Amino acid sequence: MADSSKKMQIVFASAECAPFVKTGGLGDVAGSLPAALVRAGAEVIVMVPKYATIKDEYKAQMEHFSDFYVSLGWRNEYCGLEKLEHDGVTYMFIDNERYFARDYPYGFFDDGERFAFFSKAITESLQHLPAGFECDILHCNDWQTALAPVFLREFYQGLPLYDRVKTVFSIHNVAFQGQFSDTVMEDILGVAHIPAAASQLRCDACSINYMLGALHYADAITTVSPTYAGEIQTPEFGEGLDGVLRERSYALQGILNGIDVAGFDPATDKRIAANYTVEDRSGKAVCKAKLQEELGLEVRDDRPLMVMVTRLTRQKGMDLVMYALDRILAGGVQVAVLGTGDRDYEDGLRYFQDKYPGTMAARIEFDPALSQRMYAAADMFLMPSKFEPCGLSQIIAMRYGTLPIVRETGGLKDTVQPYNEFTGEGTGFSFTNFNGDEMGDAVFRAARLFWDNRDAWNQLVTQAMSQDFSWTRSADKYLDLYFFMHPEIERPAAVVDEPEAVAEKVEAEPEPQAEVVAKPEPKAEEKPVGAKSEVKVETAPEAAPEAEAKPAAKPAAKKTTTRKTTAKKATTTKAAATKTTAAKATTAKATTTRKRTTAAAKKAAEAEAAPEVKTETKPAKKTPAKTAAKKTTATKTTTAKKATVTKSTKTKAAAKPAAKVEETPAESKAEAAVEAKPAAKTTTRKRTTTTAKKATTKAAAPKAEAKAEEKPEVKAKPAPKAAEDKTAPKATAKTEPAKETPVSPAAPTEEKAPTKKTSVRKATATRKRR
Repeated sequence: MADSSKKMQIVFASAECAPFVKTGGLGDVAGSLPAALVRAGAEVIVMVPKYATIKDEYKAQMEHFSDFYVSLGWRNEYCGLEKLEHDGVTYMFIDNERYFARDYPYGFFDDGERFAFFSKAITESLQHLPAGFECDILHCNDWQTALAPVFLREFYQGLPLYDRVKTVFSIHNVAFQGQFSDTVMEDILGVAHIPAAASQLRCDACSINYMLGALHYADAITTVSPTYAGEIQTPEFGEGLDGVLRERSYALQGILNGIDVAGFDPATDKRIAANYTVEDRSGKAVCKAKLQEELGLEVRDDRPLMVMVTRLTRQKGMDLVMYALDRILAGGVQVAVLGTGDRDYEDGLRYFQDKYPGTMAARIEFDPALSQRMYAAADMFLMPSKFEPCGLSQIIAMRYGTLPIVRETGGLKDTVQPYNEFTGEGTGFSFTNFNGDEMGDAVFRAARLFWDNRDAWNQLVTQAMSQDFSWTRSADKYLDLYFFMHPEIERPAAVVDEPEAVAEKVEAEPEPQAEVVAKPEPKAEEKPVGAKSEVKVETAPEAAPEAEAKPAAKPAAKKTTTRKTTAKKATTTKAAATKTTAAKATTAKATTTRKRTTAAAKKAAEAEAAPEVKTETKPAKKTPAKTAAKKTTATKTTTAKKATVTKSTKTKAAAKPAAKVEETPAESKAEAAVEAKPAAKTTTRKRTTTTAKKATTKAAAPKAEAKAEEKPEVKAKPAPKAAEDKTAPKATAKTEPAKETPVSPAAPTEEKAPTKKTSVRKATATRKRR
């Protein structure tokens, strides 16, 4: 049974964490995800090494919480816990000056020992947390914390405090795995005598792999995008770990990273030249002009400015950039690149800057403030990575209204929707293969849209800026995983129950609507008013308790509506043929017809309505039978309704509820508006000669019969029309005396016919009299 009083308690371990220490995307994740989890109702403690590079202002806020010794191989090492509260999150800094009092987090000869200590200190610290905090989830990130699940299982399993701990391991980049000589297995890790651990850490005859250990030992594995989760299970992207990842694919899932939407907000960012919003982007033009001036580019708003903020490495697609840059610059696209990396790429960018002054700018440096100005000022952001687990630059670019041009790999594929010129959908541009020509084509697709269709370009920018890449969305996915691993803990209603309830309602409602829309798909010819009316007829009865109690009434409503719709379609098609020649006459005569309606006719129509209301619902419960008699009845009823409809606008309003028992008043008005067309068609016929009227009547009668007979065959299962059989003669009888106007020559012919054509012709005669 779920414990509603207990919160999910998470220890989040990472080798870097913004704002204290950051070298890449891992620092952003560790700095933002825990805060989002806290906002969602969890309790989180973040564990980070206490590096010497952490700013003194943060060190001054730390308080010494605890200290103990950690056994590492044959040695015992001091470990202090320094506590700091920041933005609602509790941080515990692992203090050991021998390992962490250095100028940079990584890149030392003893990194294997340093981060083995960090992993062991994390597991040992679970016994020294604040009172009331019992770790439910230990979430480890990348190879620097990969040994924690191994130590937890091999050295702490069975201890009461550790029994409830479930481990999650996140891969941020599978290329960095933590491979070291197997001599550290006994000297540092102390697991050489444990066969299971020794075999699951070893990656070859003389090496061990920290990340491999976590993939074997962790209860769940995540990575930073769904596409990357699939890619790392292949030899091309798996970096030698694809085999174990395929074995454990049942425990692997990809969850997209987010960004700090408050920190990256063009409306409030103080680091950019002018602020702007998705509604008013005039400030972006100011930012572009200022950056062009700053970088020595031509200050022109009619040339697209494309930027890169990146490490200059092959992984980031710099081979493609070097190949295509000449073509791009010669084609009129301005390019600015910021970053450091391989010397060959740095020199290549400087060469192009000299070759294309005013069009190309290269800044071979690390400048966070300049990067921010580039995100805000550019029109396009180029990111042609060979592989990209998630990537944050393309998300930041979209946030600032800069359209990304990316290769479809990893998180780039998951976050950037390519522009569709036919539908206007998309948030950027993409290409598939790691190919310089394909990249160049994608750049010029974007540039041509910028030059040729600025409205479509602006719409694309609006769509990109409107995307939700907040950490709230990502935190929800991680909580799904945590609560799946701990079903005994009840998830807070604010986090999950409400969205699920809304989702269930949304899922429940569209189903009947989808049915309604699917049945009368040929309604393309009909007015939108009719379409809306039909949807209402379907949903209104289902919402009513009475309709739910009598399920037989629902099919009757659907098919009655469809029958009326078919009649309207036939009328609309015929009226279209005469519309061009008699539009003015139709309007005038329809108006005259309405004026001639007497109070007696209104009463007669109201009197007709009463019996129909009573009798229409009863037959709906009877078992329908497909017989010729019922077809005749349906034909008479349909034509009688047409005759009644043409009396007047007011008469229609009174009579409609009788014919449509299950409709709402709004539906009746919508139907009345559509059915005004039969009156228009009837009045135009009065202009023809007597002979033409006879011919028209004879020709139209079989067509009306055929269409009326089709209706019962397709939709004739309900029996409501059988009841209307009795009221139809009354409707005809009352309609005729209501208006004593001269009888047309076609009328006597109709009276002689004893067949089911009689009611069709009588209806026609009634129209003509008006």
